[in-house]
Amino acid sequence: MSIQIYNTLTRQKEVFTPLEEGKVKMYVCGPTVYNYIHIGNARPAIVFDTVRRYLEFRGYDVNYVSNFTDVDDKLIRAANELGEDVPTIANRFIEAYFEDITALGCKRADVHPRVTETMDLIIEFIEALIEKGYAYESNGDVYFRTREFKGYGKLSHQSIDELKIGARIQVGEKKQDALDFALWKKAKDGEISWESPWGRGRPGWHIECSAMAKQYLGDTIDIHAGGQDLAFPHHENEIAQTEALTGKSFARYWMHNGYININNEKMSKSLGNFVLVHDIIKKHDPQVLRFFMLSVHYRNPINYSEELLENTRAAFDRIKTSYQNLKHRAGASTNLTTNNQEWLDQIAKLHQQFVKELDDDFNTANGISVLFELSKLANLYLLEKNTAEEVIEAFLKEFDLYFNILGLSLGSEELLDEEIEALIEKRNQARKDRNFKLSDEIRDQLKGMNIILEDTAQGTRWKRG
Repeated sequence: MSIQIYNTLTRQKEVFTPLEEGKVKMYVCGPTVYNYIHIGNARPAIVFDTVRRYLEFRGYDVNYVSNFTDVDDKLIRAANELGEDVPTIANRFIEAYFEDITALGCKRADVHPRVTETMDLIIEFIEALIEKGYAYESNGDVYFRTREFKGYGKLSHQSIDELKIGARIQVGEKKQDALDFALWKKAKDGEISWESPWGRGRPGWHIECSAMAKQYLGDTIDIHAGGQDLAFPHHENEIAQTEALTGKSFARYWMHNGYININNEKMSKSLGNFVLVHDIIKKHDPQVLRFFMLSVHYRNPINYSEELLENTRAAFDRIKTSYQNLKHRAGASTNLTTNNQEWLDQIAKLHQQFVKELDDDFNTANGISVLFELSKLANLYLLEKNTAEEVIEAFLKEFDLYFNILGLSLGSEELLDEEIEALIEKRNQARKDRNFKLSDEIRDQLKGMNIILEDTAQGTRWKRG
């Protein structure tokens, strides 16, 4: 079996064949670190962390690079508003980013380059584009000659004529053509800046990723990924400036995750529905948020709401309960049962199905459906009067494999007394509301954690088994 990836460049699924056998060079556009990351930033972090994990499971050595934009207009505005310098703000929110993505189960990239640490290379990159005639200096700014690059528009599938309609020259810009984009911006009074052949200034947004990808992964990379909103103009411009410089294909596969809506509306500050991961994970298990994100195919839009997240929590708890019940039974099983192979064959069949789903453009939504099937099968097996250690271990191994690929963790199995009391109170309320499904789920969850409930006339008592 081979992995197939939907390539935004060709708008079709293609068999994944990296440049070098067994190795994958992967670049994912990271956040601008002027604030805590929002839920839209979290989706690519989770999605492409899972892609990386699956590629590693399939035997690839993945060199994963994800950048930080640690200087731009947003950071400069934040610095002015807070009365701090840009590096201080950037460092604070880079640390916050790592805290948030670690909670979400994301591994750190092999390299997290910063714009401010790549300045010399960015300047060299721009100088080379000027020498080749693809860029020009104008009053301390440097612009890319978009029309000179004949393939411009190939990622977004737009022609130069179509793009020209919406192009405008902003006040203060001195472009030769409205389609040209900035590679270097002349410094304004009081702004953070660097010396360059064109005077003090700082890079344009698009050039940074081209320079970092080239530095850490080479002229051509296997996978370039990011949110759908980056396809144009950011990634389009990356292609133009990189391929203009190297004369080679920049990336073989372009991957983009879909948008996130909040309560069926586009997320925006103006609508007041701007949701920060930092706030969500104070109220909700971050693993539930990750599970929620992966329950929809990465290319499809996803709608976030508190109700949907709560539904996801209940579903995730059912899987956790199955796993914990298996762990509880593990020590009390034998290998004397006679139908072990039948169960092992069913587990192996689900394994094949899981791999098949993830091979098909990393379809975690279908992969999670297989995880639910594994959970159901485990629950059915645990109804057997006698269970075999061999089968229990096979179930646990399969669960662990899926959890590792999906980046999921069950956390601590040991509940504090007050947490148990809170769950019992929630179960009592569910029984009063005649919500017996929820009541049974909570009982099963506690049972899986070796908590035994006893309903008496004086109320519900509990003890550790």
